[in-house]
Amino acid sequence: MRKEHFTNHALRITNHVKDFMKQKFIFLSIITLALSACNMTLARDVTPPANYVAPTAVPTIGAVYPSNKPNIENGKIIFQEKCAPCHGDSGLGDGEQGKQLPVTVKPIGLPEVANQASPAKWYSIVTQGNIDNFMPPFASLSEQEKWDVITYAFTLHTTPEQIELGKNLFESNCANCDSQFTNLENMSAISNVELIKQIKDSFGKNFSDEELSATASYIRTLTFASESAPIVDSTPSAESTLEVSDQAEASAEAGNITGQIENRSNESFPTDLQITLRGFQHSSDPNAGTDEFVNETKPLNTDGTYSFTHELSEGQIYLIQFTLDGLNYQSQVAVVPADTNKLNIPTLVVYETTDNFSTLQIDSVEIFFDLTSQTEVQLFSVYTFTNRTDKTILINLENETVPFISFPSGASGLGYEAAQDSAIFIPSENGFAIPPSETPYGLIAFASIPRTKRIQFSMPAVLDISQATVLLPEGVTAKGDVLVDEGVQAFQDTNFQIYSAGKTPKGGYLEFTISGTPKGTTENTNLLENQNVLLGIGTLGVVLICVGIWMYLKDRSKVEIDYEDDGNDSTLDAIIALDDLHKDKKISDEAYHARRNELKNKLKRES
Repeated sequence: MRKEHFTNHALRITNHVKDFMKQKFIFLSIITLALSACNMTLARDVTPPANYVAPTAVPTIGAVYPSNKPNIENGKIIFQEKCAPCHGDSGLGDGEQGKQLPVTVKPIGLPEVANQASPAKWYSIVTQGNIDNFMPPFASLSEQEKWDVITYAFTLHTTPEQIELGKNLFESNCANCDSQFTNLENMSAISNVELIKQIKDSFGKNFSDEELSATASYIRTLTFASESAPIVDSTPSAESTLEVSDQAEASAEAGNITGQIENRSNESFPTDLQITLRGFQHSSDPNAGTDEFVNETKPLNTDGTYSFTHELSEGQIYLIQFTLDGLNYQSQVAVVPADTNKLNIPTLVVYETTDNFSTLQIDSVEIFFDLTSQTEVQLFSVYTFTNRTDKTILINLENETVPFISFPSGASGLGYEAAQDSAIFIPSENGFAIPPSETPYGLIAFASIPRTKRIQFSMPAVLDISQATVLLPEGVTAKGDVLVDEGVQAFQDTNFQIYSAGKTPKGGYLEFTISGTPKGTTENTNLLENQNVLLGIGTLGVVLICVGIWMYLKDRSKVEIDYEDDGNDSTLDAIIALDDLHKDKKISDEAYHARRNELKNKLKRES
């Protein structure tokens, strides 16, 4: 296996596992509002029909570094106006408007999130938007204003005390090297994780983790502009990234929304097939949340086309939904650009269906072993697979198992979740469907096995598995005839002992023996300490109840929630769970706001 190919696989599962460790599980509810999969698209490899009109391209970006030093005072004002309604004043994802969104707002004010990102990455998101998360581009901001607000956002996870500590350490150990960290292009391209590595390799070899983090935060300030009067355009913009301003609404004009549903199945569409156009916009009132202002249903034209007439304003979001043969289809979203009275929704393709999953190609399986508990081992297996046929494959979940994924012998299956970079599944009445796509699908299977001195691992292959990667904590080794030792490698400051394996044929077994003790770790709380977990397949819009309900509510209107104190991971998990309970109306507003404020204050103290 080529090292580059292996490294990409290992880094991907590391990212999945680290994200999972922060959130434990993504808690989902059955969402009839299909915006939970707002980026749902079918078969990106399909050749569009002759009359297809491509949707407006996302804004392009130029140089991903500022021409002048960012002004964080100006950035703070912009953040309060443009970002805080969703991200919250402290960037914890708790803005009043964000709570109403059908997606989770990323807590950019947490060091665990901010330290992984580079300013250039956030600049790209601000410029091009992230429609999957209902974040259109910030077209109303100048290039410098974007850098101002991005740079301010990077200060949300820091404190004055931390900056002062970093300054003292920097000036004592690197007094004459300021110029190394003031190049705007270089500093915009690296994350704090990468910056910390540079510090550690140069002058901070003996620094503690806290000192390294403080020094990196201080070094960031070397790229800030000197304090000066904020410069903010006082003229109301015609567009707001997370708001539809009154000015934009006033400029709305009648427009035509068109699209096509292409039929590649062997069955004609029902003559009375109803499609629903849904339109969404963000209110100018930050407390009002997301407004669905269009919900119109009409029959599909006989040629598969459709057309709706509505007033169009820049930043509005539209999509099409319909149900056919038990599958809940949804188009990609289309965002209204500036100065237009026409909007084309991307073509949606319907294929013939089959329940024969044997044609799926499992390209790889990456297995991560967590041995932090002395009694059991937690397994995270990332399956990457493709459907290169011309049929949509139906997967039935009546038995709460994915039939082409098998848990290891003796393991307790805990559930599944869609990988973050997966192609999009289609929700169905009894499970989900996998349409044809060159884009790979990804499912993470969670399981646990008893921990013994020597762990015998044996996992049957329901289908051919092209290759496998095994990631073990440093200090733990594996032996097996099919394994190739790839050595110890570091990913995001964590060392893993890596093994690779070639093809495991259908009906065969991936087998090896694990022994040893993780290096530099002690027994701590099991990652899955609460076995009564609600597990879901992330973008399917369905819920798999694999081991019961995460929390039993005796009183739906008033509930007392207690959380164990094991650091800010647990606090963040508690906030996420609390938000889900409130959205599902399982906790009163009074109890929700009181507990959330407590958790926010606790999170700030822990950070």
